[in-house]
Amino acid sequence: MQRTPLNRRSFTLLAAAALAAPALRAQGRPEKSKVSIAVGGKAAFYYLPLTISEQLGFFKAEGLEVEISDFAGGSKALQALVGGSADVVSGAYEHTINMQAKNQFIQSIVLMGRAPQIAIGVSTKSLPNYKGVADLRGKKIGVTAPGSSTNMVANLVLSRAGIKASEVSYVGVGTSAGALAALRSGQIDAMSNIDPVMTMLEQKGDVRIISDTRTLKGTQEVFGGPMPAACFYTHGEFVKTHPATCQALANAIVRGLKWLQTAGPSDIIKTVPESYLLGDRALYLASFNKVREALALDGVLPEEGARTALKALASFDPAVKPEKIDLAKTFTNEFARRAKEKYKA
Repeated sequence: MQRTPLNRRSFTLLAAAALAAPALRAQGRPEKSKVSIAVGGKAAFYYLPLTISEQLGFFKAEGLEVEISDFAGGSKALQALVGGSADVVSGAYEHTINMQAKNQFIQSIVLMGRAPQIAIGVSTKSLPNYKGVADLRGKKIGVTAPGSSTNMVANLVLSRAGIKASEVSYVGVGTSAGALAALRSGQIDAMSNIDPVMTMLEQKGDVRIISDTRTLKGTQEVFGGPMPAACFYTHGEFVKTHPATCQALANAIVRGLKWLQTAGPSDIIKTVPESYLLGDRALYLASFNKVREALALDGVLPEEGARTALKALASFDPAVKPEKIDLAKTFTNEFARRAKEKYKA
């Protein structure tokens, strides 16, 4: 049988269909209905969009059954992904850059935070006469977990004062009651952590805040630009082979972000587990009001933010060489944009 040659119109239609295929696949039923998510400190506001989307059934509405494993810090959650026990991580965007520097490609698929929400405070008991960052040389600094984003921000602030990471001792303290106890008992001299922990320590007079990225203004001052924070990230190969699953995850988070834009204090209290309040409802809500603007609006990660993150990491980590990092491979906004359109976020 003789084949009829393709005319220009047929070729154009086929080409258009090929280009549309990934998008159509992403809008179908999830390839993987059961998804394991690793997170480092789920009760923190840093991961509030994850909790909201879980508690309000947004993942289920997208055809997903999520199993969330909570770890002491972001670096532990990353290890779960690398080790194969998690499909996706709810964690800090900068891990995508750090991992690419080690020749491993992971990618952000939806943004949850547009400011790191990390504050550094010095103990008013251990360092009552604190005068500047140089006073932290030789001291013990609490972080959620060594290698986590709280550790990264501490390294950045210390490096600007001429202090190397090797000149302090980092202690993993988690993100909840254990962190409060570590500082109040004198086990550590300072702490780099997230809310509600830092606001609770600050309001009780336990710490003096010396660096603060819980607001957009504070983030600009510390990083010199927008700094993407919490996101869903996973292996680049998973994104290619599970586009509909990634789309469902992004849809759920963007819906949660939209809900958070209009939620009042009573809505938050009713939705999060009681244990998240750390025994002080009023302080929990005070913390929420402080970090609210740090939450992402629509899941889209700004390109300028990716550049800010690379510049920050390269400033203190010699393993991160900007000329060798392809930022385009560290995130995709494809799923967030589609979710934004679906939910008018």
